[in-house]
Order: sequence, then structure tokens, then C-alpha cells
Amino acid sequence: MPEGQDLPSGVSRFAAIVQYKGADFCGFQRQKHSPSVQQELELALSYVADCPVKIHCAGRTDTAVHASHQVIHFDTSADRSGYSWVQGANSQLPDSISLIWADKISQDFHARFSAGARTYRYVIDNSPTRPAIMAAAVTWFKKPLDISLMQQSCEYLLGEQDFSAFRGSGCQSNSPWRNVHKANVYRRGNLVIFEITANAFLLHMVRNIVGSLLEVGTARQKPQWIQQLLAQGDRCKSAATAAPDGLYLVAVDYPGGFGLPALAKGPVFLPAILDITEE
Repeated sequence: MPEGQDLPSGVSRFAAIVQYKGADFCGFQRQKHSPSVQQELELALSYVADCPVKIHCAGRTDTAVHASHQVIHFDTSADRSGYSWVQGANSQLPDSISLIWADKISQDFHARFSAGARTYRYVIDNSPTRPAIMAAAVTWFKKPLDISLMQQSCEYLLGEQDFSAFRGSGCQSNSPWRNVHKANVYRRGNLVIFEITANAFLLHMVRNIVGSLLEVGTARQKPQWIQQLLAQGDRCKSAATAAPDGLYLVAVDYPGGFGLPALAKGPVFLPAILDITEE
């Protein structure tokens, strides 16, 4: 339904929060050539509704990127409770996708356009030997990382500015300008977590930033290098794109009036203390 139009009589809008393991998919958006998260969700929700369902998401994650808190919405004339949507869809979804919440919501809500900010976490296993159990859940980087240097670099990412230096070549956005609200790096044992919140993101923006932060963390570049890259606006001068394995969409912020539940950021294997100490 076009934004600003009322829903037809008998049709309701529902919102849902979804988790998925991105390694199994070509990304969120439906593709003709490969399995996508959108395709699996629409098939499962259509089964519950007993009629076709089309979904809209907060952010179209790329191939192999994960989500612990993706938000979707869909319109349907099917009369189902939030519990029924969750349980019914999960009975049809592959193990790598799960609905964790669903409920009826105002028709003014839009998963993408109502969102004020999105938060990603990039998880690095910074240990001398490669992980086996969570090989697709984190990115392995064996060289020691200086977190203090990486954190200094994060200061240059803040605010509204041109992020062309970290924009993927296939990006279709009309503008390279984005507003980064927060950017931080934490260490928890062998895990190094980069967290970034912005109004929106460019194609591969987080992974390209991480690639350059790794150069700073290994002292190959100084923290001020990030500032120089942003000023130059040349993607060719920044570092290689980091792997998608460790990237997670972990939060989407909406006005409180919509009533979406406040959930702890993921992924689930990270300590919950992060949500307390990050402020």
C-alpha cells in the first residue's frame, strides 16, 4: 500500500521482529537466482494467512549478513493473533529464520520509513587460531588489535557527513550522506565488537568501515586516517571490505507510540552487559 493511504476495509497491518542466520541466504531481498530471507518469510506468513502476504523490512541486509532484530510489516485480511503468526510461521520456516514477536500495529507504521535509526554490530574473534564452532557467526582476525586506537578512530565517524569513502560500488542510494549517532568498539575476552548507530546505511558501509578500522587496530594506520578517508571521499583509498560473517542488524529505533517491544541487542552469544555499559 502506498505511504499515506488508508488500508482497505477488513485489512490490518502487522509488525514482526525476525532473527536469521544470513549465511544461508543471498540477503534479505527476494532474488530470482538464490534463496532469500524475504522469500522464506512470505511463504511462511502466506501459509498462516491462507493467502499471499508481501512484507516490507527495516533494512535490506546483504548476502551472508545476519540479524538478531530485523523488523518487518505486512498487511492482511487474515484474522490471526500475534502468537498465531509467530508459532505458525516458525513451524514453516527453516531453522536459520525465526519470528520472535508479532502483533497488530497502526496503519501509519512502516518498517522502513518509520524507523529513526538502525544499529549494527560487527563481531570479531581476535584470537591466534580460527574458531570452529562459530565459524560463520564471527569474523576471525588473528593479529592483535589495539582497541584504544580503534575507538579513537570512531570519533571521526560521528555526525552527518559524506560516507563515499565507505560506499560499496553497487550502491543505489541517491546520496552518500548519512548521520552516525554512535560508534564504539568493545572487547569481551577474545571478542572485539564494533557497534554503530545511524539514521541509515550505504551498501557495504559497515563492512568497509570495519576493514579500515582493522588497519588502525594493527597500527598500520593512525586513527586520523579515518578522518582523511572521509575528507577524500575515495573508496579506492580505504581498506578492503571486511567479511560479512560477523555483521548483525541488532536494533531498529521507532517512535514509542508504535509500541514495539524493547529487546536486548544480540547476537545471543554476546554478554548482556554490553547493553548496560555502552551508554
